[in-house]
This record gives sequence, structure tokens and C-alpha cells, in this order.
Amino acid sequence: MNEGIIVKPRSVVIPGETLARGMDYLPGKGTYREGEEIISSLLGLVDIKGNVLRIIPLKGAYIPKKDDNVIGRIKDVGYGSWEVDINAPVTANLLLQDATSAFIDKDLVDIRRFFDVGDYIYARVVKVSKYMYILLSTREREYKKLSTGLIFKIKPVKVPRVIGKRGSMVNVLKSETNTELIIGQNGVVWIRGKNRVDELLAKKAIKYIEEHAHEKGLTDKIKELISKWRDEDGWKKD
Repeated sequence: MNEGIIVKPRSVVIPGETLARGMDYLPGKGTYREGEEIISSLLGLVDIKGNVLRIIPLKGAYIPKKDDNVIGRIKDVGYGSWEVDINAPVTANLLLQDATSAFIDKDLVDIRRFFDVGDYIYARVVKVSKYMYILLSTREREYKKLSTGLIFKIKPVKVPRVIGKRGSMVNVLKSETNTELIIGQNGVVWIRGKNRVDELLAKKAIKYIEEHAHEKGLTDKIKELISKWRDEDGWKKD
């Protein structure tokens, strides 16, 4: 029997899959030992730290795909690149050449002038490797830094319902709450309105859609609820 790790870091494994053989490795979260084998107990990504193997669960998580539009938060700034939290099991990367169409000499320019730690950006996923190395781009005009506004998360699996067929639900939300909206496919939502009340009203409506996604006739119901909520004060404290 060949001993050692038989899977690569960040590869996707299923419950019951053997990760390593031999006694040189230790089972971590989401794994267990059976004889001389370490086996996954979860569907997830392999994470290896030293001689410890663990699984980052994927159930219910956002799994990036090429050409997804996402909202991410700048987590770190490196030499000519940014590390971005996109609400996925692993972080994504934005390279300087993918951040702008202009030529920038990274030796002469502090790239924090574009994006700094804590900034939120709207970006496109341009690459997802087999081992979950994720690259983003903000080169196209619609992608940008998101400055003022309200940002929160919903379940990624509910995003299609919040967007609606051909954007029908989003268009209703925008018109009825007088706000700009971006719904990232990673479950991160950005709202900007003329005032905080409109932003909070849009958030309440989106949260309602998330919780009642299974119901029929939701578009018309949301219109009615938004009109009702506008005439009430109590919801602002929800």
C-alpha cells in the first residue's frame, strides 16, 4: 500500500473518500481514521496544515463558477494583487492587470489607490481552477468599487429567486424602493438609495423573498408589502 496524502489541497472530495494513508498524518475536522487511512466524512474542500487534514464543508456554500458576478470584500493587498473574500470556502484573487484596462507600473504606484483592505467590489469570476484557485476581474465598465450603501448576505441558493426571471423581481425592488441594487451570485447584496429608509425597505423586501422563495405570486405580493411597509413605522426596528 502506498503511504502518504493521495489528494491535492483544495480538491473537492465526497464522504467516504480516502485522503491519506499511513500514520504520519492526523485527522482533523470533517475527517476520521479507519485503520491506516484518513477518510472524509463531508462533501468539501481538502485543507492541509502540516500533517493535519481537514475538510471545509461545501453544503449550502457558494461555489464559484466562471462568469459569475460577485460582490467581494478586499481582505489583503499584496504586490500587484488583492486577496478578496467572496463568501466562498476559499478566497479569490484580483490581479492588477485584471483590475483596470490602463497600464499600471506596480513598482511605481501604490495599488491601494484602487482598492484597499475593507473595500467592497463588484467583480466577475474569470477563472476557477480544478483546485479552486479563483481569479476575478473588474476591467469591464460595470464592475467597480462599491462606496456608499448597505451590504448584507442572503443564502446563495436563493439568489435566482431574488433576481427573478429575466430580472423581473430585481426591477420591481428597484422601482418600488427607489434604490440601486446589485445581487451577487455569491449571496452578497448591495443597496444604495437616496436615504436610509429606502435602503432598509429594500433589505426587508429581499429578506422576505429569501424566506418565502417557495411561494407563488411573490412578485405581486412584494409590491403590496412594500406599499404597506411604507405606511408603517414599526418595521424600521426589525
